[in-house]
Amino acid sequence: MSRRSKIVAVIAFILIADALFGGWIWFQNQIQGEGPHSTEQVVLIPPGSGIQKIANTMMERGVVESDLLFRLAARLKKADRGLKSGEYKIPARASMLDVLGILTKGETVVRSFTIPEGLTVAEAMEIVAKAKGLAGAMPSSLPDEGRLLPETYHYSYYDSKAQAVRRMEKALDDALAKAWAGRDEGLPLNSPEEALILASIVEKETGVKAERARVAAVFLNRLRKGMRLQSDPTVIYGITQGKGPLGRDLTRADLDTLTPWNTYEITGLPPTPIANPGLASIKAVLHPEQSDDLYFVADGSGGHAFSKTLNEHNRNVAKWRKIQRTGK
Repeated sequence: MSRRSKIVAVIAFILIADALFGGWIWFQNQIQGEGPHSTEQVVLIPPGSGIQKIANTMMERGVVESDLLFRLAARLKKADRGLKSGEYKIPARASMLDVLGILTKGETVVRSFTIPEGLTVAEAMEIVAKAKGLAGAMPSSLPDEGRLLPETYHYSYYDSKAQAVRRMEKALDDALAKAWAGRDEGLPLNSPEEALILASIVEKETGVKAERARVAAVFLNRLRKGMRLQSDPTVIYGITQGKGPLGRDLTRADLDTLTPWNTYEITGLPPTPIANPGLASIKAVLHPEQSDDLYFVADGSGGHAFSKTLNEHNRNVAKWRKIQRTGK
């Protein structure tokens, strides 16, 4: 090779190297620089999405300007096979590398639904079915009554409905087992299931937190004496089977109609819970207030008047009926 040819080769090498270096700097600026989106963007990445689909989605949402550069950046960072599905909030002006980091770590939006205390399983399942973002079919059959723990549950988009229900069942199983293990001695209850049944009745009888342990004591005292529980919510459950509210007042005929749950007609506990009790009601049954009360009735303030004797109870009932008639 002549001296002139060597000089030309060196110059060509320098130019190519300079171009490559310049291209590399440009590429780095593109993937590290601010993104084109001026506001936070919510992006859904369905399960099974490959890098091409993810890049297209990001470009369609205005998160990146080039799907090609996004794919190159993902491959450069060896992230193209590690991007996770889900719902993401992409901050305004996030760079491509920022976006890749969010998807690689799986920093998905945390959603939640709440199951209030006292709902039946059928009512609770309606909440799960309507929870936005949960995927798949609901379980083909309802869980047993009372076997879902009322709580706020967190989930991510595309989590399965069936999995959510299993979490709720496990939460109840774990909470009940722990509470039963620490129960007071001498309770007239033979199993955690019996505690759950009574807790569901307590849950439906009072919405006053401070009353739960006293209401539980009344029912436990009645069980010890072989008295019928005479709980209106059990009558309602026998009529509705937990599928919804009764929608009317109970009648004398309702109280006199035998169902497996009507505690005006049966002795002892009904065969199943009548709702999903909260942990507070479970604890109230397992740690009841020390009391000789055998009766309670509404007192017009949202709570109840308690009594140890039938005569005292009848006086309280008369007061309540007067309040119902006169409003005071």
